[in-house]
Amino acid sequence: MSRLAVARWFQSFAPHPIAVAWRERVRACLGALIGIGATGVTMYWLLGSQADIPLLVAPMGASAVLLFAVPGSPLAQPWSFVGGNLVAATLGVLSSHWLTNPIAAAALAIAMATCAMFALRCVHPPSGAVALTAVLGGPTIHALGFRFVLEPIGLQSIVLLGAAIVYHGLTGHRYPHTHVGRAGANAASGRDDMRAGVTRADIEAIVRHRGEWIDVAADDLQSLVHEAQLLAYARSFSDMTCDQIMSRNIVTVSREATAAAAWRLLERHRIKALPVIDDARRVVGIVTRTDFVGRTPFGLRRIRTGLAALRRDGAATRRIGELMTPAVCTVDASMPVAELIPLFAHYGHHHIPVLDSDRRLAGMITQSDLIGGLHRQTQTQRQRLNLARA
Repeated sequence: MSRLAVARWFQSFAPHPIAVAWRERVRACLGALIGIGATGVTMYWLLGSQADIPLLVAPMGASAVLLFAVPGSPLAQPWSFVGGNLVAATLGVLSSHWLTNPIAAAALAIAMATCAMFALRCVHPPSGAVALTAVLGGPTIHALGFRFVLEPIGLQSIVLLGAAIVYHGLTGHRYPHTHVGRAGANAASGRDDMRAGVTRADIEAIVRHRGEWIDVAADDLQSLVHEAQLLAYARSFSDMTCDQIMSRNIVTVSREATAAAAWRLLERHRIKALPVIDDARRVVGIVTRTDFVGRTPFGLRRIRTGLAALRRDGAATRRIGELMTPAVCTVDASMPVAELIPLFAHYGHHHIPVLDSDRRLAGMITQSDLIGGLHRQTQTQRQRLNLARA
């Protein structure tokens, strides 16, 4: 083997760049801090300082990294986490009872846990450490017997999972990533039957053909491929700007308007969002139908429908300034359309105000405007091509 080949082999060990924003990294670190802290405090509150049950087991640290740093991974979903831990703990305890040799018991526990997690679709890598803990945890762990499965493993898993769900919800992050079946995905997105290109069925076929575990959900793969297709499609229209596709006749509202007045505008014009502007037509916020929500006695969101519901909840006279979202994503009228794709496909925006050179509201772009603009441009290019051929 040549020196160059050896050098390339060592270079393959270099870590891949992490394309994660610093804000997301800080959010993940803070979540892990809160999750592990909440788990330890809860265990102490429920069990006290009993010496026979550890308040925190080491595998929970590895699980926290998955739950808070990579919550989109299939390995970090609730069933993978809780199911994998319980299965591994059970098989670890069984192995320690069956075999007196710790090395043989540890190897058997890991092998059985891996097999069972594949069979039950709850693969969670830190669960391997749970199985090892059951075997090599020492006299304190061995004395617990099958109690180890529920206390501490089951209890700590439930508490850490609850902390992850609450934290992700409060910080606006989607967790858990629910699985959408093929039929459900097609019905929800309406994409696979409406466009040529890579479909979910294609992705699933490729994954099956590879025959190995890919740590990305098929739904997320489909979303990434779809976004890449849109970017490639929009790049072919690099000279098209937001000014060419935006809607210009925009219904707006002031921050002093009442919720009842804003709701009437939404209903009358059959729209889903209203830019909130000041006297100089500068955007100071946006109010959508989802802003008209109330809270049940249990803290759940409840959509208010109609003026009667607004009046019943005492919200009809509230000012829009109290309901609106002040942090608004806006774009310049001169921005290329290609730069809009991530805003819609990745960041989840549905209505984006467009500003002129004086930073005043000039229009609004929705997903329908984007698709319609790209379609019109395609038709125009096709007509020009046909004329050139003629």
